[in-house]
Parts: sequence; structure tokens; C-alpha cells
Amino acid sequence: DPEFADATYIEPITLDFLEQVIAKERPDAILATLGGQTALNAAITLHENGILEKYQTKLIGADVAAIRRGENREEFRAIVARIGGESAKSIICHSMDDCFKAASELNYPVVVRPSFTMGGLGSGIAFSKDELEQIAGAGLRFSPVNEVLLEESIIGWKEFELEVMRDNHDNVVIVCSIENIDPMGVHTGDSITVAPALTLTDVEFQNLRNLSIAIIREVGVATGGCNIQFAINPANGRIVVIEMNPRVSRSSALASKATGFPIAKIATKLAIGYSLNEIPNDITQKTPASFEPTLDYIVVKIPRFAFEKFPEADTRLTTTMKSVGEAMAFGRSFPEALQKAMRSL
Repeated sequence: DPEFADATYIEPITLDFLEQVIAKERPDAILATLGGQTALNAAITLHENGILEKYQTKLIGADVAAIRRGENREEFRAIVARIGGESAKSIICHSMDDCFKAASELNYPVVVRPSFTMGGLGSGIAFSKDELEQIAGAGLRFSPVNEVLLEESIIGWKEFELEVMRDNHDNVVIVCSIENIDPMGVHTGDSITVAPALTLTDVEFQNLRNLSIAIIREVGVATGGCNIQFAINPANGRIVVIEMNPRVSRSSALASKATGFPIAKIATKLAIGYSLNEIPNDITQKTPASFEPTLDYIVVKIPRFAFEKFPEADTRLTTTMKSVGEAMAFGRSFPEALQKAMRSL
């Protein structure tokens, strides 16, 4: 924003242009966790090409190692195992031959998840070899590291997200819990969501909370926020960690609006050295940001689709995001918030 920034550039986010900007502005540090998946990928590219070292520019918030641990499917799966959590059975693949072998081991249907992509780009659920060839082929192309994860199907399980923040003194807060009304198999951006989560038992919520805190510490997100997604089998309560985004995400924006806790603003202050107890809560004006928000109301988000403008598009909801916007509403009860959100569309 030109009103707040010292300098604004409207340029392609490529290595050449980024180096030119860094060479001209000579920033002391870069905060990549506020720019979405594109910024994380750009930060890794700058590091791998020696640009950050050349201009003595630091990465703050999350360093390259933390970004890789959070975004690389295999490394993240190992982290979940180390902290005592459970991931869905999965196999890393780098070619179509690997994908066909993995599918025969996992049995169809299988979920395809490319590494280092956003919005579920290149992901999908394959019910046959032909579908796998199409979906995994696209996933390998879209992944900047040519890597996809083939995962056992957990379609129909309940899906939850937690927004977590950590400061440089290792204080961790859970900002918000979000429940997806649509089950696993539908991208969270295409699902109706409700905050706070309504169908978790106290024990289940505490288990998700403990896992989230252990994950953000083990991944090494030094300061700032991250989004961690879980699936729970409604039949037996089995909890599976799906993935994490070591950055401010689409869900972070929802959580900020739902709770009044400005995640992006606080993440920026944490990155430059503030601790959570030093940042005042903008809503209460009395408590610090280290106090976890408590809601006495319900927030519902409903996605907005534009299939009428794209008659050729596949209208089935899958793990690839298809919505173009969303409406959000507040209410004292779930029916009130849901109906307000429906009217807002």
C-alpha cells in the first residue's frame, strides 16, 4: 500500500525482478510469511540462488528450514511422527511410475497432494488408474519440486483447523478453532466453515491443541502464525494431522475477522522481536495478545461460486479450490449465523 510502504513495486515475482528490488532497497530482513504461498516459494528461490546471502538479507518469521519442514510433505510427516501424532498413510512420488506403485499399495481411492502449491492446485481424488494419471500428472507439473504425496482416502471424516501463534520466548496461543461443515474431500476454501468448532469434545479439542503446539515448535516457526489442519474419524475418534501452512493464510483472515485478533499485524510485530505479552489487545484495550480469544458468538463463512460464468467448468467440489469469494456472518447461534451468511450471498 503506497500510503504505508516506503516503496511499492508492481513487478512479476521472479528471481530477476526480486534481486533488482533487493539490490536497490537493501532491506535488512524479509518477512515472507505474510505473502501467502507465492512469497514462501520466492523466499526459498532467493535462498537457493544465494541472493539473500549476497545482499546480507535475513529471513524473519520463518526461516528456510522451517518453510521446508512445513511445506515438504515427507519432512512434515516425519515431524508429526516424532511428536507422537498420526498422519494418513501416504507415499511420496516423483514420477508417474511411483504414483502407480503407490496407488496399488494404498488401494483406490487415493488423494493426490502436490508439494509447495496453494489452493489445492493440482490436487484431487483418484478413483481409478486413468484418473490417477490425469490428476497426478497435473500435480507433478504444478509442484515446483515435482513432488506429490499419495494418501489413503479419509473422505467423509470431519475436518478442523487451528490458527496458532508463537513468539520468540516460545509462548504459544491458539487464536481460533475452525470446523468445516463439508467433510474431508472438499477443499477448505470451498467448504462452509464455522468458528469456533462446535462438535469437538473437550478431550478432542485439548488433543488438537497439544498437537498444534508441538507441531509449531518442532517445525521451527520462530515467530508468527500458522494454520494446522486435522481430520477426525467420527466413528472412532481417530485424529490425523493433514497439513500445516507456516504462514498467514486464507483461514488466518477468517480467524482475524471472527475473533478481532489481528493475526497479520501481530505476526509482523512478533517477527521484529516483540513478545505476545508486550502487544496490547486492540479489542479489550486491557489484556495482552498472550490471552487467547474467547467467543460468545458463532461465525459462519459460506463460499461464493461463479459456475454460471464458466459453463464448461466441473461443478463437483473436490480437493482443488473452485470458489471465487466468500460471505461471513455473526450470530448468537449457528442457525442465525448460517442464515445471515446465506442472505449475504
